Amino acid sequence: MRPTEPVGVLLMAYGTPRNLGEVEAYFTHIRRGRRPSDEELEELRERYRRIGGTSPLRAVTEAQAASLQTALDRRAAGRFRVYLAMKHAHPFIPDVTRRMLRDGVQEVVALVLAPHESRMILDEYLEYAAPVLAEHPGVRLSPVRTWHLNPGYLAALEGRIRKALGELADPPAVIFTAHSLPKRILEWNDPYPDRLRETCEALAARLRLPRWWFAYQSAGHGTIPWLGPDILEVLPEVRAEGARAVLVTPIGFVADNLEILYDLDIEAAERARELGLAFRRTESLNADETLIEGLADEVERAVGMRA
Repeated sequence: MRPTEPVGVLLMAYGTPRNLGEVEAYFTHIRRGRRPSDEELEELRERYRRIGGTSPLRAVTEAQAASLQTALDRRAAGRFRVYLAMKHAHPFIPDVTRRMLRDGVQEVVALVLAPHESRMILDEYLEYAAPVLAEHPGVRLSPVRTWHLNPGYLAALEGRIRKALGELADPPAVIFTAHSLPKRILEWNDPYPDRLRETCEALAARLRLPRWWFAYQSAGHGTIPWLGPDILEVLPEVRAEGARAVLVTPIGFVADNLEILYDLDIEAAERARELGLAFRRTESLNADETLIEGLADEVERAVGMRA
């Protein structure tokens, strides 16, 4: 690769509708072209209404991409060019990949804004880029498969947890959460559950937590089984053990989104109140500087600039 050719950083996120009018197209894309029922659409629209009509996810991911570009420029000016792409919303991954290649990029670092490795995360995202990349066999692809133990990511989470613990009167039960995935991933020994456990254990060791819980959240609807236990099932167990307060830390998300603002801040919080539990959720990482520096480390490591 000539020195003038930048490394393209394909920074991928899930995406979100920009307004209620885009919910149908967004939901249909998630379902791979199958339109949801009117009832399913209205249920999803109502969730967005409950958080103010739209999700901040798009603005947050744009800020994360801009901050990552700034961090990489500070380290190696002109070496990297960050391209933000969405799985289920504009700008779509195939379109952004084409633009990247038109810009002359010959090396691509693929990084998903989800810390924990799973075939249903990174590999599914890359499926959208694969047909475009196949037309350019000379382009080198360097995927970041997992960053669940990245020091910057862990330090940013630790800081959020310590801040919340210091502000709570009663010592809370700490519950780590992550998005559930279909249970069938266990059939191919998917690393997702192990990666989640490793993050929990690393944070517990940093914080010297005597006890902690883990729960999945935001499982899909339908007939297929999803990984559990769900946060709504764990809350009663925590209360039964005598807890009076809970601190929920969503380790599987690095940005405010519907799963945070509705599934936790509304649904889980309401369930906690019914049980007599004080509910607190750690602040999302969003464009936290420590997190962004950790992501910059991952990009440099992917191209051999960092051990």
